[in-house]
Amino acid sequence: MKVVVQRCKEARVTVGDEMVGQIAEGLMLLVGITHEDTEQDVNWMADKVAGLRIFEDEAEKMNFSVQDVNGAILSVSQFTLYGDCRKGRRPNFMSAARPDQAERFYELFNERLRSLGLTVETGRFGAMMDVSFTNWGPVTLIIDSQG
Repeated sequence: MKVVVQRCKEARVTVGDEMVGQIAEGLMLLVGITHEDTEQDVNWMADKVAGLRIFEDEAEKMNFSVQDVNGAILSVSQFTLYGDCRKGRRPNFMSAARPDQAERFYELFNERLRSLGLTVETGRFGAMMDVSFTNWGPVTLIIDSQG
């Protein structure tokens, strides 16, 4: 499982003309699932994201998590995180999980975050989405449960 974590001042996702998810201060997540992922990867990733200390304290040190600052999460499924670009010019997506597995694990991930007390908005799985946000810092991290 790979997640691109971006600290944001605001974020939103639309499908067509419909706004399907929107948050103020918090984390913008792009979530990729591979066919090798398990529920253990999902739980590990949710716990890691929820506790990641990337918000600044009064001394401008990154000491607070999204939970500590009462931030929200916008989680967007992103199979292209598993695009292999090493050969040729067209990405190979063979490492991405099949849609049925990916959707189930994506939903489990979001539910785990909610169970940790976080407000979680989402995109629409499998839809063509427009995502916009203001990256705060900028702070962007890539977390991979496989190493």
